Order: sequence, then structure tokens, then C-alpha cells
Amino acid sequence: MRKVLLTLIAIAIATTTMAQKYVGGDISLLPSYEANGAKFLDKDGKSITGGMISYFKAQGWNAMRVRLFVDPSKASATHKGEGVRQDLEYVKALGKQIKDAGLSFMLDFHYSDTWTDPGKHSTPSAWTSTDPDVLAQNVYDYTIDCLSQLINAGATPDFVQPGNEITYGMMWPTGHCYPDGGAYSGGMFANFAKYLKAGIKAIREKCPNAQIVIQTEMSKSTNVTNFYKTLKNYTDDYDVIGLSYYPYYHGKLSTLKTLLNTLETTYPTKKIQLVETGYFHAYYPDDATHKISEFPNWPATDAGQLQFTKDLIAELKNHANVNGLYWWFPEANEHGLDWNTKRVTDKWYNASLFDNQTGKAQQALYELKNFLDNESAIQVPVANSKADHVWYTLDGRQLSTKPKERGIYIHQHQKMVVR
Repeated sequence: MRKVLLTLIAIAIATTTMAQKYVGGDISLLPSYEANGAKFLDKDGKSITGGMISYFKAQGWNAMRVRLFVDPSKASATHKGEGVRQDLEYVKALGKQIKDAGLSFMLDFHYSDTWTDPGKHSTPSAWTSTDPDVLAQNVYDYTIDCLSQLINAGATPDFVQPGNEITYGMMWPTGHCYPDGGAYSGGMFANFAKYLKAGIKAIREKCPNAQIVIQTEMSKSTNVTNFYKTLKNYTDDYDVIGLSYYPYYHGKLSTLKTLLNTLETTYPTKKIQLVETGYFHAYYPDDATHKISEFPNWPATDAGQLQFTKDLIAELKNHANVNGLYWWFPEANEHGLDWNTKRVTDKWYNASLFDNQTGKAQQALYELKNFLDNESAIQVPVANSKADHVWYTLDGRQLSTKPKERGIYIHQHQKMVVR
């Protein structure tokens, strides 16, 4: 009997691990839109009530991503106008809303006062040393402090990114490097790895149950493969390969497919998540790297954005290791705002999941849930900051006390075996 039970336990654990998927969006500006009175409407034009996080959850989303800057008050006026404002207090409040709603929370450390991406990774202005050891200590201390405050605020992250789109390193100039390990403008991969490992160490210590996501972007697929190959020389201590994929920057789905095949073959133990993606429903940009003529099935319309989403999900479902999909900036919506006094950004972003002019939800918002396999998956309940003492069955039923019967349960976001 004991042997049968252990076999069932092993099968159930494997099934649960394989089945768990995450879908949602990076909603870092949502509080700003709500505070300024943006009017969010559903696809039928009816006002959405009860808060947008609850609405997203009702549409099948189960995860949210939020960025964090060290001191965004030091960002340029241009970057502030693009949405740089997420300091720790802001993120604590938003993170708590996410966790209280029962959703998974991905925290995205930028380790900068402003935007970081393949073209810019400035070191925080308060971190004035050029000594890599001192800077690594800055990363560690800052990460420990932020995570401690988030935990105390009831906003414990489930996923943590120690750096945003770090294909070319981070904390330039000392951490500037090529994906293949080469030095870049005075920076070194060894310095970058030192900063990254300091962040990872802090995450493991403060949030041992969180999964660590290492994010790159796909301007060149060879950059992605070279990066993770080089990184393995320094550390393999992470859980998820995170990718940014935007067709207008990165090309057709065939490019993504080839990269995913390579990553799954090379790193079979790593999960893969698209932590940023999106496509335009209006005003496709003239300066896009890949012109809209390359995507005849995806016109810059509500229907075209929907078809992109369907095609993307169909492709991702062909890859067993892919378990996460996040839409970038889904909450962008200028409807109802006074452009002169209450605007949230200086320019409209028309790849969101709301029409800036009407405030109506786009069809793609309702399609994203189809990334999940709810009809067959055993979903692990997300830890709730208000109820970490609660136990759940594997099918999500909440129990009043610790179970006495033998079996597998969920407690504090972990699978627990009661014998």
C-alpha cells in the first residue's frame, strides 16, 4: 500500500509541475491610470467595475508582472513621460493588490533609476563606486532590503527577475559586455556575472520559494543562445529563461519557434516564459524593424491583434517547457483622461489591450487565457499573503485545518506530503 501511495505521489507531483502555467501582463502603470481616472470598458462598451486586477483575473489571468526602479525620481523627463515611476512604495502597494487577489506576482528588478534594455543599463546614481565588489554588495543589500519590505507588506513575489533584458549585461559601464562573453566599452562579463550572482544570492535567501527568471531579448537569436551559454560558465542558479518577443522588433513566429526549439534542447531543465510580448491594434509604427508587410495575417487592427495572439499561443503550446506568457503594458488607456493635466504617458501606446480613444477592451485580452490548459491541468493555488497558514487540496479546495489524511496538499505555495 505504501509503495502504491508513493507512486501516486510521484505521479501527482510530476503532473502538477508540468501543468502549472502562468498568463497575464506587466501592469506596472495600472495604479497611475486608475488614479487619473482612465475609463476602462469591456469589449461590449460597458464600464468595468470592481478594479482592473479583479477583472483581469475574471478573464482567466493568473499572474502579473511589475517593474521596480531604484530611484525613478532621478530619471529624465522623457523617461518619466514614458512611465518610469515605480519606486519601492509604489511596487509594495501594487504587489499587495496582486497577491491579495490570489495571483502570482513577478517582480522585475531594473537595478537602475530608469529604463534598462539592450541599449541602456545605467548604474543607479546613488551607487557611485566603480569597484565591482562594492557594486555587487550594493546589489545584494538593495535586493535584500526590497524583498524584506515586500514580504512585510504582504507582497511576497513568486517570480523575481534580477535584471531586465540583460543580454548585454547590466549596470554599465562596469557590467557592460557582449552576450558571447566579450568585454564592451570598459565593462566585463565577469563583472556583470558578479552583480547578477549577488542578486540571485539575495533572492534565494529572502524568497527561497520564488523562481528566478533571467530575461533576454531577441534582437538576434544568436545573442540569446550565446548569452545563456556564456552565463553557464559563471552560474546555473536560476529557474526560468525569460524572453521578450515583439514581432515588429524580432520577426516572424518562425524565428521564435527556432529559438525555443534550441533552448528546450540545450536547457531541458529550465522553464521558458515570454515575460514580454505584444502587437499593435492601431497605428503600426513606421520605424519598426520588421514592417507590417511581413505579417499579412496580422493587420494593425483589433482583429489582427487577436490573430497574432491566437497564432502565438498555438506556437507556444508546441513547446512543453514554455509555461508563461505576459503581455507588455496591457493597461495603456487614455480614454477619459485630460491630456493636459492627467495624462499618464506622453505618447499613446497602441499595442495595449484597450483602445486609447474609446477605452474598450480588445479581443486579444479575452484570448490570452487559452494559453492555460485549465480543462486538464492541476493548478497550484498561489500563496495568499493573508492566508499563508491555509492548506489546499490539489484541485484547489481550501481546507479549514491541516489535513490528517495521507496525500499531497498545497501549503505556503509548496506541495506538501502528509503521511
